[in-house]
Amino acid sequence: MEQEAAIDVFAALAQPTRISVFRLLVQVGPAGLPALEIARRLDVVASTLSGHLSILKRSGILTATRHQREIHYAANLSAVNELIAFLLSDCCGGQVSNCGDILSLLALEETR
Repeated sequence: MEQEAAIDVFAALAQPTRISVFRLLVQVGPAGLPALEIARRLDVVASTLSGHLSILKRSGILTATRHQREIHYAANLSAVNELIAFLLSDCCGGQVSNCGDILSLLALEETR
């Protein structure tokens, strides 16, 4: 991931509703949720949510697929992986032992 793309993702997430949307979609996994269900679960007006979803999608952190009349949104997990790799690529100057907490969190997630 390039630095500009990472900045776009962080800018997209730097708003309470958008980070809540992203966290919800990471929680539900690759199947994602329809826009109206996201609005219901987060108690956000659908018309307001539409703009937030658009910003997240434009940053690349969400994907959108049409299922009949509904648009389902899902976290773009490959983009999340790229973002984490970008952030940690130079972690601790190559001293991986200094990154133990981060690596143990990642290992814990892999075992789930």
